[in-house]
Amino acid sequence: MDIKEIKAVIDLMRKNSLTEFEYEKDGAKIRIQRGSDGKPQVFTTTPVLASAPTLVPVPAALPTAPAATPPPTPVPETLPSINSPMVGTFYASPAPDAPPYVSVGTAVTPESVVCIIEAMKVMNEIKAEMSGTITEILVESGKPVEFGKPLFRIRPA
Repeated sequence: MDIKEIKAVIDLMRKNSLTEFEYEKDGAKIRIQRGSDGKPQVFTTTPVLASAPTLVPVPAALPTAPAATPPPTPVPETLPSINSPMVGTFYASPAPDAPPYVSVGTAVTPESVVCIIEAMKVMNEIKAEMSGTITEILVESGKPVEFGKPLFRIRPA
């Protein structure tokens, strides 16, 4: 890979918000990785007989444009969640053409059904188990869920 190709790869990485690129051909390997400062770090590996491959940093003489601001890390939600009691498939409504059990802003009681989780061909109604208002729906209908995965955020009443 020549310097023009490396510059083109770095440009593509920037445009597509990629943080790492690796390419290997005929025993030669190149890895481009954006550091925490957003500047690319280029490493090459060439085959060396009787020893392990050596990573050689390329000087930072490559022109770099200002790095895009990384997306903000999500702030941990402090509201309690309604979690999945089992592994299965999450369904927000009792039937594909039916309205969802709850939506954002819905007030629920401990006995309110909030969704269905299908496990081993059995449809299990999941209850809120607390009173409050649904503030966030964390799972898309029809998607698999794991045991303990948060399904909804709820503001306690």
